[in-house]
Amino acid sequence: MKNLFDLTGKTALITGAAGLLGKQHAAAISEAGGTVILTDIVDDPDCIYMDVTDKNSIEEVAKTLGPIDILINNAAMNPKMIEKGENKFEDFPLQRWNRALEVGLTGAFLCSQIFINKMITDGLQGTVINIASDLAVIAPDQRIYEGDVKPVDYSITKHAIIGLTKYLATYFADKNIRVNSLSPGGVYTGQPEAFVHRLTNLIPMNRMASVDEYKGAIVFLCSDASSYMTGANLIVDGGRTVW
Repeated sequence: MKNLFDLTGKTALITGAAGLLGKQHAAAISEAGGTVILTDIVDDPDCIYMDVTDKNSIEEVAKTLGPIDILINNAAMNPKMIEKGENKFEDFPLQRWNRALEVGLTGAFLCSQIFINKMITDGLQGTVINIASDLAVIAPDQRIYEGDVKPVDYSITKHAIIGLTKYLATYFADKNIRVNSLSPGGVYTGQPEAFVHRLTNLIPMNRMASVDEYKGAIVFLCSDASSYMTGANLIVDGGRTVW
């Protein structure tokens, strides 16, 4: 029987690849036999410089590359808790709102526009994966952010990513381009114990994800194992969005 998860001969381009999950997505594809091209705006020896908010930057990179079978739109603003009060909706800075949409949504729009066109021109049955979040399915539970709040920009951007996924999936279905999104839950990276306790109380599996626990989902969405799947949002969150 054919190995449905084999990515041998496939090339994937990942945006925002210098981050924690970007590197994990790359490792998953490599381990399944695929080739990865990592892009980001940060100084990282593994990454090609590409600004997802700049159409010219994306087009210049695209010109230098061979066929791209898989696009993973992973770039997004990292929603750090900055200064007390700055995250509150009432005072949330317009500049941060615009920047989050520019990177997380407009960036996915531009990369999809350019690389899907390239897939079609190259005669490929391409695959696009948009990285969303469990907070694209539910609202943040502000009770777990003691003394602060989860800012509005992240949730809204990730909700919109799912909308973009559905639009692209139906628009390009007759071109043999599949488009799906992945909504991961929170990853444990040494967060304060009190915060982890409050969050895991909301998760049926009673824990956060390990950093490598989304690799299987990425390979599934990239491979022929999901060949009849498009326009879907795959939720991998320990059951949080079920409650």
